[in-house]
Amino acid sequence: MSGPLIVAVPSKGRLKEQVEAWLADSGVPLQAVGGARGYLGELKGLAGAQVRLLSAGDIADALDSGEVHLGVTGEDLLREKGELDGRVLLLRALGFGRADLVVAAPKSWLDVETMADLEEVAHDYLARTGRRMRVATKYLAQTRAFFARHGVADYRIVESGGATEGAPASGAAELVVDITTTGATLQANGLKTLADGVILKSQAQLAASLRTTWSRDQLAAAERLLRIVEARAAALRSATLIWPAMGDGAEAAVVDRLVAAGASRRPNGLLVEVSGIADAATALTEAGLGPITAARPDFVFDVDCAPYQALAKQVL
Repeated sequence: MSGPLIVAVPSKGRLKEQVEAWLADSGVPLQAVGGARGYLGELKGLAGAQVRLLSAGDIADALDSGEVHLGVTGEDLLREKGELDGRVLLLRALGFGRADLVVAAPKSWLDVETMADLEEVAHDYLARTGRRMRVATKYLAQTRAFFARHGVADYRIVESGGATEGAPASGAAELVVDITTTGATLQANGLKTLADGVILKSQAQLAASLRTTWSRDQLAAAERLLRIVEARAAALRSATLIWPAMGDGAEAAVVDRLVAAGASRRPNGLLVEVSGIADAATALTEAGLGPITAARPDFVFDVDCAPYQALAKQVL
């Protein structure tokens, strides 16, 4: 008999709060096992799943090593492990935990605004001092890959163990590659983000490990969770328009036109994108239909579930 589906979620901080709110909104609230300070949990209403509370960095490690089946953590942490192919599958971007991984230089470097400028300065710095420019960062793999893509070779990485943004001011490095949400901390430390220096626009991701063993039962539990998550996400961007049916040619024509534009047929109505409510309602009323009632669904379950299908394709 196979064990439960193991789902890792953050154990602390703002990301923990956001993940818990997302799960609750999706109808599968997280419940701690063994008290509020425990490190195991369950998702109410989802049988066959066990939750482990880990740090965001440990979740990335656990997905990479196959210790868990699913996990929620920052995309920046996942990509720092290397190429995702064959290791981790990104299932859904969650829209929170947003942060940019950026290259930042001192504001006083007036002639450095782009990575091309940086390449020239790095070359001149080496020729003038005999030393390579130092780049302080915790993101070694992504820094090396990004600098290589931009032809910057005359540098060396100083691995950061603390507040990376303070490295230039302390004399520990000339540049930094760091994560930022608003840029305020970089600015406070006299740094600026290069115009083309955004390495990654990161956010929290629901991801699956491709290095673990998936049983049929574990995959079935993952499918239930993914269908719930996708149904809630679809509902948040959708609205149902309902009106008294006329059954005439004018009604059929306007409905066909709206379906061709992206709406979906529903019993006695249409499912439309929230942003298209006004345009769809106007088209219906101009055809003599109404009154139009708009309602927001709680969940929209579709026949297909793209994240599950992508996962099943990889692990079956």
